[in-house]
Amino acid sequence: MLYLAIESSCDETAVAVVSSPSGVDEFEIRSNVIASQIDIHAKFGGVVPEIAGRAHIEAISSLAYRALADAGVSAKDIDCVAVTSEPGLIGALLVGVNFAKGFAYANKKPLVAVNHIKGHVAANYIEGGIKAPFIAFVASGGHTSIIRASSFTDFETVGRTLDDAIGEAFDKTGRKMGLTYPCGAAMDKLAAKGDPEAYKMPPAHIRDGSYNFSLSGLKTFTINLMNTAEMKGEEINFNDLCASLTKSICDSVAHQLLRCLRDSNINTLLAAGGVLANTHLRRTLVRMCDKNGIELHMPPPYLCGDNGVMIAAAAKYEFEAGRYADMSLDGAPSSKDDWKRC
Repeated sequence: MLYLAIESSCDETAVAVVSSPSGVDEFEIRSNVIASQIDIHAKFGGVVPEIAGRAHIEAISSLAYRALADAGVSAKDIDCVAVTSEPGLIGALLVGVNFAKGFAYANKKPLVAVNHIKGHVAANYIEGGIKAPFIAFVASGGHTSIIRASSFTDFETVGRTLDDAIGEAFDKTGRKMGLTYPCGAAMDKLAAKGDPEAYKMPPAHIRDGSYNFSLSGLKTFTINLMNTAEMKGEEINFNDLCASLTKSICDSVAHQLLRCLRDSNINTLLAAGGVLANTHLRRTLVRMCDKNGIELHMPPPYLCGDNGVMIAAAAKYEFEAGRYADMSLDGAPSSKDDWKRC
C-alpha cells in the first residue's frame, strides 16, 4: 500500500509518501517534504491563523507533487490519500482537507481522515515492534495530552492541559526573555547551562487525583519573576530560569505519566509531539522508564514536529479498519466529544 499523506493543521505544510504492506507493521518513508512558516510568523511572536492559511494555499499543490516526484511515483500509483482533519486552525486544516478531497476524487482513490493527535502518536509506529495497549503522551505548542490506547485506532484521552500547552508555555515565557519564536529550542539550550534548583517553581500538573496539567500558573509565575526583577532593576539569570522552568515541567510530566501507567496496569509508553525534541524531557522520560521497567518509545527529533509521515502511519490502521472518509469531509478546530475519545 502506498499512502499520500497531508498535514496542514498549523504553520507547516507537510506531505509524505509512505509505503506499508497491508496487515504488516512495516513502513518505508519514500518522501517527506515540509514547507515551514516559522520565518513568516516569527515577526509576530506566534502563529497568525489567517496568514498561515494563505501560506498553506500557496504551498500545498507544488509540495504534494514534489513529494510524489521525490518518491518516484505518480498519482495513479497512490493507493490511499490521508489528511489531517482535526484538531487545529480551521483555515489551515481546510486547505489540506480540500486538496486531499480533490486529489482523491480526481484520481479515484480512497480518502482517510486522521486526528492530529493520533498522528503524533503514530510517529512512533515507523520503528515497528509496538503492541497495544499503551499509554501515549503528546506535547506540542497546542496540545498536552495523556491517552490510553486499546489499539492503534481506539484512543481515549484521560489527561490533558486545562489551559496552556507545554509548548505554548515555553513560547510565552521565552518571548518575555526576548527570544525569537518558536522559543523551545533556544530555551532547551539555555536550560542546559543553568541550575534547575535556582528557582522554586510551582508544579505543572493538577493535584486533584486526575492526570491533568495546568501550565498557566507556572507560565505566569515565571513571567512575574522577570517583571519583578525588571521593576527592581535586578538581573535575571535566564539559564537558571529556563533550567528551573524546564525541571518543573519535566517532573510534572513524569509524575502524571507514572501514575497513569501504574493505575492502568500498562507497561508501554509512547511519547510524541514537537516538545519531545526537548533534550531534558527526553532524558527525564528515559530515566523514569528505566527506573520503573517501562517500555518507552519516542520518535527521532525530525518526526516530532508536524509531518506527513506520522499522518500516513496513523492512516494505515484507520484504512485497514475500514474507516474511510467521503467528499463531505470537513475540518474541525477541536476533536469530537470534547477530546474524550478520538
